[in-house]
Amino acid sequence: METLYTLNPRALWSEFQKQSFAFWMMCLYLVLQYFDPLRIYHSLSSLPLDKIAIGLVILTLPMDPKRRWARDSTNIWMVFFWLLTVVSSVLAIYPSISWSHWFDFFNWLVIYFLIINTVTTAERYFIFLVIFLLANFKLSFFGARTWAERGFGFATWGIEGPPGFFQNSADFSGEMLMFAPIAFELARFVKPYVRRVTYWFLMLGAITGGLSILGASDRGSQLALACQGAWMAVQRRLKFKVLIGIALLAGVGFALLPAAEKARFTRSGTDRTSIQRLDYWRAGLKMIENHPVLGVGYFNFAPVYAVHDPNKLWSNGKPQLPHNIFIQVATDAGLVGLVIFLVLIYRNLKIAKDIQRICKNNEGAPAFASNVARGLAVTTLGFVVAGQFNTVTYYPFLWINLALTVSLANIVRVSVEQRAGANLAPQSREAWAPLSADSEPAQGKLTSSRNLL
Repeated sequence: METLYTLNPRALWSEFQKQSFAFWMMCLYLVLQYFDPLRIYHSLSSLPLDKIAIGLVILTLPMDPKRRWARDSTNIWMVFFWLLTVVSSVLAIYPSISWSHWFDFFNWLVIYFLIINTVTTAERYFIFLVIFLLANFKLSFFGARTWAERGFGFATWGIEGPPGFFQNSADFSGEMLMFAPIAFELARFVKPYVRRVTYWFLMLGAITGGLSILGASDRGSQLALACQGAWMAVQRRLKFKVLIGIALLAGVGFALLPAAEKARFTRSGTDRTSIQRLDYWRAGLKMIENHPVLGVGYFNFAPVYAVHDPNKLWSNGKPQLPHNIFIQVATDAGLVGLVIFLVLIYRNLKIAKDIQRICKNNEGAPAFASNVARGLAVTTLGFVVAGQFNTVTYYPFLWINLALTVSLANIVRVSVEQRAGANLAPQSREAWAPLSADSEPAQGKLTSSRNLL
């Protein structure tokens, strides 16, 4: 692993070649998802390469010698959430609209299970993470360069990403929230292993990610970025000089904000965009009040809003989604769906915290796991904060992040077990064995890894 920590391209490529075809196709899907050449280059648009890659993963995964069923209660909650979207679609006010969106979450359910059962070793995870960061660095560098080319000025359309999930300015900045903290944490981890230029290249990813968020002119994402920075400072208990550096960077970032952007913050709650969101939220809460158990139906918020509030169609006379992830889920699948959704967010944060604790207490855990888990937790916070102002429930943000967290948790658990199992006394082996979620908590330093389940 230390060879991989140097981020030497030859070492990474050599390790990549040793992996299975299923893992190669999983990485190809990741490249297609974030680079999105199918939509950028029209000559490729007729080729469903992303679906082909996923199909090949499914076909070849049984032949992967390193495949492993990832045990975690999150798996059950994911299935429950999907089943609830199906029931909600059947009972929806407008079922045809629900079924036209049936793939929006089912796609992420499949991707989630493929990732956690394909990315099963520390080597694979590290390579997969590097690909994820490189793909996002391309997006962040584009965003930062675009903002710099306009003289760090304000534009009402913000920064448009490539066609697909990240084309909208708010969605583009949302992805940067999922990228920058992980790039920062990995840079801090590999610093002792890499040359200075490589370290600052990783840090450049975090910086350009932050600049892209500032230039995207999305107030929700900018607020989320501030919350992420504050949480990282508190969680890491950073030294005073580091805190001063963060404060200076925050000051520079605020100074770079155009006057028009600062004015938008002062008008929050009274400008047209704010009033529009408030109308959507009130309408969503009314729908939840009238249909508390299963909501109005999967993706039925917009048509129901159009019927009940036809005089408040803000976007060219067309109804939009509620611009809030919690209201979206509650109108889609009721309070039952909202509870499950909150459990999934909680699991993401709890597992990340458990990984950090176990890495601290067990030498057998992969060295990079604690830093990456911290970054995954911070990105989850960014998703939740930004999601209060944008409708991104069924975007890759949370679901890819959740898959990365659960996958890392299982790698840590297995690594610790393999390291400690051979040296355990008989009574310790008995305490180590019960790893099911229904077992009573085992005592002792080594058995703490079972809390990841």
